[in-house]
Amino acid sequence: MTAHGRAPVLVVGGGPVGLTAANLLVARGVPVLLVERNATTSDEAKAISLDDESLRTLQQAGLDGPVLDIVVPGTGTRYYDRRGRPLLHARGPRPYRLGHPFKSQFAQPELERVLLDALTAHPLADVRFGTELRTVRERADGGGVTAGLGPPGGTGTPELLDAARLLACDGGRSTVRELLGIDMTGTSHRQVWLVADLTGDHHDERYGMHRGTPHRPTVIVPGRGGRCRYEFLLRPGEGEKGATPGFALLRDLVAPYREVTEDQVERCVAYTFNAVVADRWRDGHVLLLGDAAHMMPPFAGQGLNSGIRDAANLAWKVADVWHGTAGDSLLDTYEAERRPHATEVVRYSERLGGIVMTTSPVRALARDLAVRTLLRVPAGRRHLTEMRFRPVSRHRAGLVVGDHPLTGTQLPQPRVLVPPSLRPRPLDDVLGTAYALLGVDVPGTAWACFDTPDWPDGALGIRRIDVLLGDRLPPAGGTRPAVADADRALEEALGAARNRFVLVKPDRYVAAVLGPRDVPAVAAALRRHLPVTGLRPVRTGGPG
Repeated sequence: MTAHGRAPVLVVGGGPVGLTAANLLVARGVPVLLVERNATTSDEAKAISLDDESLRTLQQAGLDGPVLDIVVPGTGTRYYDRRGRPLLHARGPRPYRLGHPFKSQFAQPELERVLLDALTAHPLADVRFGTELRTVRERADGGGVTAGLGPPGGTGTPELLDAARLLACDGGRSTVRELLGIDMTGTSHRQVWLVADLTGDHHDERYGMHRGTPHRPTVIVPGRGGRCRYEFLLRPGEGEKGATPGFALLRDLVAPYREVTEDQVERCVAYTFNAVVADRWRDGHVLLLGDAAHMMPPFAGQGLNSGIRDAANLAWKVADVWHGTAGDSLLDTYEAERRPHATEVVRYSERLGGIVMTTSPVRALARDLAVRTLLRVPAGRRHLTEMRFRPVSRHRAGLVVGDHPLTGTQLPQPRVLVPPSLRPRPLDDVLGTAYALLGVDVPGTAWACFDTPDWPDGALGIRRIDVLLGDRLPPAGGTRPAVADADRALEEALGAARNRFVLVKPDRYVAAVLGPRDVPAVAAALRRHLPVTGLRPVRTGGPG
C-alpha cells in the first residue's frame, strides 16, 4: 500500500512505453511501481523516430521540453527509386499541426534516460530495476492483482505485492502475456535485416532515407552528434536472425556511403520482424501496451509511436478509475479505441515494406512509374507528400457519440490567443488535463443547455471554454476561459463545428460534437462510465 492507503499501479517494463505510461500516471496523481528485469535502461538504439502525436503525449507529462533537447526535428522521409534517384519526399500534413515536429529522430538510450530521470524524481514513483515479474493473479476481493516479484533468474521466494492495476509494457516477449496465456495473431517474416548504429557519420539530413534498390533495399536515418542508423536487407547466407554480423560484412555494406572502423560501431545485429496483434489486450486488472499488445515491421516508424498512443489512451482512464471518478467499464474503451488503428498500422507497415523495400525489379519499376505519375497530379502529389496514405487514428467505438466528421478524431493543437495578455499559447495548455467542452462561436446563452443534473460537469471536471474563430479578440474577465484564433489554424481545426459544442477527452480525441438536442445522449454515454456508488470530485490539474 502507498501513503494514500491504496495499492499503486504496477508497470512492468522500463522501456520507452513503460516509462511514458508511468510518467503520465504520476502526473495525474497515481502512485506507480515500475519494475524492469534489466539492471539499467537500454544502451541500444532500437527505436529511432518520434512523431508529433508522441511528443504531444509527452507534453501532457511536462516532458516535451527535455525530449526536444535530444531529438533532431525531422522533415519526414525521402524515398529513392530503383536506381537510387530521389523519388519522393513525404513530409506529412501541415507542419506543427499537433504542436510539434511531424517526425523527429532520436537515440533510444537518451530518451530512456530523460524519461527515467523525470520518473525517479517524482515522489509518487517507485522504480526498481533488476526486478522481474514472476507471477500474477487476480485478488480474491476483486480489488486488483497480486504480483510476485524477484531478481532475474527465478531463484528465491518472490515478494508478493498488491497492485490496483498491472500495465504490461514488457515488449514482444512479454512475460505478462505468457503468464496469462494470451496468444498473438499475425505473420512472422523471414527476411533478415542487418541493423547498425554508427558514430562519426557525415550525414546531416533531417530526414530518413529509404533506398528502394531491389538488389539491396536500404534505410539510412541520421541522428545527432554524428550518429546514424543503417539498415540493410541481407541476402540468403549473409546472416542469421539473432547473430552478430561480422565487421567485414558491415564494412562492405556501408562502403557506398562511408568508411567505418570497429570502434565506430555502437550496435550491429541481424533481425527479422513480426506483424502480430495480441488476441486480447485486457485480462481483468491487467492491460497490455506497446509491443506486448502489437508488433509491426519498422518501415513506417510506428512501433514505438503506437505504444505511446496506447499509453496516452490508457493512462488517464486508469487514473480516473484509481481516483474513483470513473467506473471500471471505462477501461473497456481502451481496446475498443486503440485496437482497430494499431491493427491497421501493422498491416500498413507490412504493405509499405513490400512496396518500398521490394526485391523484385518488376515491382520496383511499377512502383516508380506509379509514384512519378501520381506526383504530376495535384491530388496525387498531396496524397503522397503529405502521407495521406497513412492510417488515420480515429475512434469509431468506445467513448464516442455521434457521427460528426470531427467525432473520434484527434483535435489539433494550434497556438491560441488567451486573455488578458493575448500571448499565443499552445491549445493544450488551456484545455487542462481533464475533459474540455469547447463552445465554438456560440452565444453565451447557449451554455444553459448543460446546466442540468444529468450533465456530469462536476463528476468529470469538464472545463468549459469559449472558442472564437476569425480575426477577433477573446473577451477578458468572462464567466469562462476564452481563446481566439492566432493564425487561422484554429479555424482549420474547428471550423466544421462552428455554432456547436465539442467535447474533448483528456487524450485530446473528440468524444462528441453536439448541439442542445444532443446533450441527453452524450450525458448518458458519459455517465455509463461513472462509478455506480456515486459521484466523487475529480482530481485534475491544468491552468485555473
